Amino acid sequence: MRIQWRIARALIVVAVLALVDAGTPPAPAGAEDIVLHMAVPDWPPTRIMKDLADKQYKAPSGNKVTLEPDFIPWPNYYERLAASLTSGEKKYQMAVSDSQWLGAFIEGGYYLKLNKYIDADPQLQAILRDIHPAVVDAYMTYPYKSKNYYGFPQMPDLLVVYYRKDVFCNPAEQRAFRARYRYKLPCTPQEMNNADWSMVRDIGEFFRRTAGEKLAGQPLTDDFYGIAYQAGKGYDFASMQINGFIWQYGADIWDETGVPHAHAVGVVNSDAAVKAFDHYLALTQYMPPVVKTGTMDIFKVDELFREGKVAWIIQWIGFGESTITPKTSKVADKSAFAMMPGLRGPDGKITRWSNIGGQPFILTTWNNEKVTREALDFCKWWLSKDTQIKFAKAGGQSALKSVYDAPEYNTFRPWNHAFGPSLDWQKDVWHVPEFFELLVEQQEEFNKAITGQETAKQALDTIASFQEKLLKESGKIQ
Repeated sequence: MRIQWRIARALIVVAVLALVDAGTPPAPAGAEDIVLHMAVPDWPPTRIMKDLADKQYKAPSGNKVTLEPDFIPWPNYYERLAASLTSGEKKYQMAVSDSQWLGAFIEGGYYLKLNKYIDADPQLQAILRDIHPAVVDAYMTYPYKSKNYYGFPQMPDLLVVYYRKDVFCNPAEQRAFRARYRYKLPCTPQEMNNADWSMVRDIGEFFRRTAGEKLAGQPLTDDFYGIAYQAGKGYDFASMQINGFIWQYGADIWDETGVPHAHAVGVVNSDAAVKAFDHYLALTQYMPPVVKTGTMDIFKVDELFREGKVAWIIQWIGFGESTITPKTSKVADKSAFAMMPGLRGPDGKITRWSNIGGQPFILTTWNNEKVTREALDFCKWWLSKDTQIKFAKAGGQSALKSVYDAPEYNTFRPWNHAFGPSLDWQKDVWHVPEFFELLVEQQEEFNKAITGQETAKQALDTIASFQEKLLKESGKIQ
């Protein structure tokens, strides 16, 4: 995800961890009952938030404030949120949004600008300073990277590597790989953190096995593949991985921060962008053949890995819980995690640019001042260090540097060691109201290249031309 769209199908099977109950003293005389209705996608991070709020949140105002999330399945979430916001029913005081929707819903007058509240509140200012800048840009700002703030992080997410430590660390596989490629097959997470795309190519080639061949000394009953990452036509699936390749090559997607002079033609289809997309496409030959059908989305990547049919994948952290849970994964005790690979430069350093995932939550514009203050107090509680640590211990992620930089953070989940360092490499896709038109055309053309109907250059030329025309017609560029 970029948006973890329909993610609940993979994750809802994971039970929300029980949290320590904390007694709530009675409200003082004269306290009001205030309910914060919040639209949220139905998946573990929002369920954990609700559980924490029920057991531990006490409004500093003395009012009895209750969080009432409307848990909406991911497949219907955008449509139902949009229908509610645009209908005039004013049902929600808060909502979990996706960063791509910010422009459309802010321009529509539904999301509340928060600057005056932040400017007047030292506690909110301190929280803002503690949030990683990439998360601030992606989740809070419109226009993107401006100083206009509209949201707070609810659940930050990003892409990391999942791999089969049982096969990567197997002595026989280690010996065979070194004999073939003349360097050590990564085994530990620290070694895997040093993997670049050339190593990924070798991993993909090396671990391609057919049924009957051996893997880590055991005969395979099914075909086995080396690598997999997002290459799906649906929603934003291919774009989230392709954007990373493009940025790593020093190229760019259309950059809204440069309006009105940010053109698409010559940028989106630059030589460097074509080279990056060609590199992305070249690695698909080492993936399961479903990649050529345009259906290698986040759910198929997740399924292939949990079913034990692929050695190495790139996936959102949000899928990690189902991977390490025996009830939902055949490789629960065989999985390890590392930072997403990147492009190694002449200086030996790896460039790891990637597209951020996760979601912020926002306040709506029709709340009275009392409700707005209570909603902001809830945000301050949610983004307090103590609450964020509890959230992280229960399986969530925190965008607060004071939390993810603490040594104990890496002990909460096996992928947490990759989270903090990866934040430095996150960028985001567009926030403008034209987001969906831009994305639908891009996904269509990317899919043609992935399925062999077009070359990388043909696809990017078409995308650039479409974006240039759309953005001129909408007045975004001159």
